[in-house]
Amino acid sequence: MKLRLGIVGCGDIATFTTLFAKLNRGIDVAACCDISAERAAKFARRFRIPQQYTAYENMLAQADLDAVYLAVPHHLHHPMLLQAIASDKPTFVEKPVTRTWAEGIEVARLSAENKVKIAVNYQYRYDKGCYALARAVQGGNLGAIESVHINVPWSRQAGYFENAGWHTHIATAGGGTLITQGSHFLDIALWALGEQPLNAIGSTLKRRFPDVEVEDTAHGEIETESGAVIVIDSTMAADKERGVTIEVVGERGSARYSNRPFPHVRFRGVRVRKARPPQRGIHALQRSIEGFRAWVVDDEPYLTPAHEALPVLAAVEAVYKSAKTGQPAIIRTENNHA
Repeated sequence: MKLRLGIVGCGDIATFTTLFAKLNRGIDVAACCDISAERAAKFARRFRIPQQYTAYENMLAQADLDAVYLAVPHHLHHPMLLQAIASDKPTFVEKPVTRTWAEGIEVARLSAENKVKIAVNYQYRYDKGCYALARAVQGGNLGAIESVHINVPWSRQAGYFENAGWHTHIATAGGGTLITQGSHFLDIALWALGEQPLNAIGSTLKRRFPDVEVEDTAHGEIETESGAVIVIDSTMAADKERGVTIEVVGERGSARYSNRPFPHVRFRGVRVRKARPPQRGIHALQRSIEGFRAWVVDDEPYLTPAHEALPVLAAVEAVYKSAKTGQPAIIRTENNHA
């Protein structure tokens, strides 16, 4: 069967996802929704979508859909996910799962209780290099892990905030570069280690964009259960867009991931047969979308269900708390609501 999908939020992010969804023979993009009728109509024309709405509630109630995709500001994730769960609609939502960890816990709990599938698009889990790196660490190929260093040197210009004003406010975005860009790769590190993060120290700066509320540069150090340390440096104020790197040091060997000129990982000191993502496609986003379709239609596990997206959100919140207080912060978990 084809998965009938409704798109919510007809902006730039939804454009990329819809392009890949339209290429998927198992997906029928049946409806779109945006608070701007003009934007919804333009989006529907571009992608030949038969139904368009300006109210999310109406789309959920009236459109014949199997699932929805949310590409909306972070603060809307929580209420819209609750509505989707109440409507028994599996949902593919952009990261983070919610703006705050407390909201995320509620979504994960209700998703499990109501058996409604919520997939969080941490798409780098479907990146070939990141996937091979994570599986090698999980398989013990590098031995006990001592440290992970993440560098995210991205570049954004003024239009990033001017064209999407919600990015400028903590109340709507939750934060800046760490939650929006860096969390992709912090998620990979935590997933690879398979451990709960325990505590964090961090700092944030506003270098290029001093007049917005959120940070454009962040540094965090996170300790996990085994004593491994994750260090992350994330910025949207680099001189130009540069490649992301993840370096993992283990007792038996090390690994280095980079997404330039294409996603790849190199191992040192050990020989590793590189695992491949479970879905096919030319791009991680394409594979992530297919992963969601396969989860809903065929019950094949998706790599980031709602509860899997909680550790990275808790770690991000702890880094922000430490940056604000100047003190180490305990990272909240499902068993520890510090």
